[in-house]
Amino acid sequence: MIALLTPEHWKDYELLDCGDFEKLERFGNVVLIRPEPQAVWSKQLPPSEWQNLADIRFQGRSATSGEWAKKNSKTPDRWHITYRNNDIEIKFRLALTSFKHVGIFPEQAVNWDFISSTIKEFSTPQPKVLNLFAYTGGASLVAKAAGADITHVDSIKQVVSWANENQELSGLKDIRWVVEDALKFVKREIKRGKTYNGIILDPPAYGHGPNGEKWKLEDQILEMMNDVANLLDPEEHFMILNTYSLGFSSVIVENLIKDSIKNPHNLETGELYLQAKTGNKLPLGVFGKIKKVRAVNK
Repeated sequence: MIALLTPEHWKDYELLDCGDFEKLERFGNVVLIRPEPQAVWSKQLPPSEWQNLADIRFQGRSATSGEWAKKNSKTPDRWHITYRNNDIEIKFRLALTSFKHVGIFPEQAVNWDFISSTIKEFSTPQPKVLNLFAYTGGASLVAKAAGADITHVDSIKQVVSWANENQELSGLKDIRWVVEDALKFVKREIKRGKTYNGIILDPPAYGHGPNGEKWKLEDQILEMMNDVANLLDPEEHFMILNTYSLGFSSVIVENLIKDSIKNPHNLETGELYLQAKTGNKLPLGVFGKIKKVRAVNK
């Protein structure tokens, strides 16, 4: 099944417009202009309106780094926003980084909704969930708030510290933080005989582990998926694979899942996108997910 999915109920985030390789976004009360390589079409709003609406604009020195230009010196470098869905409420600390990121990928809210609803369907008490390439912890926090036991793995210590700060802001505790290369961690968990009811993967196209380990998506994702398959609880589980690479399609993700996981239950694949207020859809990665819920005899 191929699907297009975008967040629908997140009031603290809004994509106002996109085009000409940029996006105009509202995070809480702060409006940003950031580069967006996939926005190859024209902007719908005139440049003057972009300028009037934006508080801050990212000015790149290269495709991945640059500086932020503020319209008003009082605009904060750091601020907080909230994600809510039913009884789940998570708070994030956002910040202006030199890599054009602010601390969250808002299109992932679709996956957060899936994670929380699936955990609540499980009959397993406090299901164990593993979040790999976990960044600042959105999926970890949502899973914890839904009642899961979370292990959060990322190779960058500063990012894991940021995730821990988000945990404290959200009034949560006891997430297990691991600073390590994701592939090495998975292999060690297999040797330990560990299993998880949920596994979340959001790997980058390229990356490095804390000890210089190299990650290249197309070279290592099949090995990772085969190892992840050995960690899934056979009776009750979910798995999400999300990729943001211009060379990856949802068909590739579908084939990867079918190749590594025997008879995947409730397989769904497709594109994540953000719906701009002006009408255009901004694609922001492809996903594949499966879900198996244990039948309970009544």
